[in-house]
Amino acid sequence: MFHKRKGFDTINREFVCCAQNNVGGDIMGQSEKFQRRAKTLNPRRIILDKQQKVLFTNLLDHLGLTFKQESVLIQAFTHSSYVNEHRISSYNNERLEFLGDAVLELAVSQYLYRTYPSMSEGDMTKLRASIVCEPSLAQFAEELQFGQLVLLGKGEEVTGGRTRPALLADVFEAFVGALYIDQGLEAVFSFLTQTMYPKIKEGAFHTKVDFKSQLQELIQQDNRGKLQYVIIHERGPAHDREFVSEVRLNEEAIGTGSGRSKKESEQFAAKEALAQLKKHLR
Repeated sequence: MFHKRKGFDTINREFVCCAQNNVGGDIMGQSEKFQRRAKTLNPRRIILDKQQKVLFTNLLDHLGLTFKQESVLIQAFTHSSYVNEHRISSYNNERLEFLGDAVLELAVSQYLYRTYPSMSEGDMTKLRASIVCEPSLAQFAEELQFGQLVLLGKGEEVTGGRTRPALLADVFEAFVGALYIDQGLEAVFSFLTQTMYPKIKEGAFHTKVDFKSQLQELIQQDNRGKLQYVIIHERGPAHDREFVSEVRLNEEAIGTGSGRSKKESEQFAAKEALAQLKKHLR
């Protein structure tokens, strides 16, 4: 539930004022070029509609959280496409994503260290990597319905950005970053105790499936032919690259997949191909 002493109108004003002050501070003493660019930004505040307010309130009620700085919460769900399209002089969620990524690494590392005293450093590293990877974080975001709350530009919206795994994973990290700023590490531990730690305890991440090996074995069983993986698309900036791979059997496409690395995208392409081939084998 949102802090009772502040309504959303106050929150929106604070969000813009904070952002404007930061922008002003950044350009102070800089060249006139940057000053002119700052003046072209629209000072309008981010106004949430009634449905968005309800969604944010329901999320916090579900998690049992109260944000002291709700402007930080809104920022965690503000995609760069929204800020760029509306030319609003406020920050998107990329910095919070950066912070949340580091906080997640620490929170998961501490949990693994305390929960599995006999696990080796190498095994903990592999397990952590399977927990904080894009597919896992995107799944957590989907379960919490984060996609419904994201503020997107029209272009990103029409291209399916609201359900894109890379975007959802980024929002999950940004939310963790916002929670850390607002309430500290203990609040993050509490949040992960509700959402992530139980699944680790259940063993959901202990076995990282190698779909490429499974597909290769299936193809070789009946000597079906030759597999080939091809990168068919790359998108996003250099620091947040997304690859789309296609797996082909005898030059015919049988599956596609996307990921933050070429290997990860190939794994998801193999996973899709396995599902399709197994349907035909039934």
